[in-house]
Amino acid sequence: QLQLVESGGGLVQPGGSLRLSCAASTFTLDNTAIGWFRQAPGKEREGVSCITTSGGTTKYADSVKGRFSISRDDAKNTVYLQMNSLKPEDTAVYFCAAATRNYYCSRYDAPLPYYYDYWGQGTQVTVSS
Repeated sequence: QLQLVESGGGLVQPGGSLRLSCAASTFTLDNTAIGWFRQAPGKEREGVSCITTSGGTTKYADSVKGRFSISRDDAKNTVYLQMNSLKPEDTAVYFCAAATRNYYCSRYDAPLPYYYDYWGQGTQVTVSS
């Protein structure tokens, strides 16, 4: 069973920063594309960013371009989402997920939840003054 664990969420003021981590405990991430998604109350889950194996391709939703940055450290079996200039509308539960093909990241402007098979439990991010 592939397991992903997110961490790093919390409460931050508008304009602040957080770094989310997505770690795998039962498999190595270096053969999987990883996506970050978020879901706010009453809204559908949306793709935020994704990264292909070896970090060759990264994608970002328009709403986070220029503010969020995705990276991976395969030696640590971890993918990160650096979030800067946070806004109240970024408030959501953030999930990471693994896809079995790089294509599912590289093909689309932002990751689509349908193509990601293995999900973490999520971490809450709240942006509020």
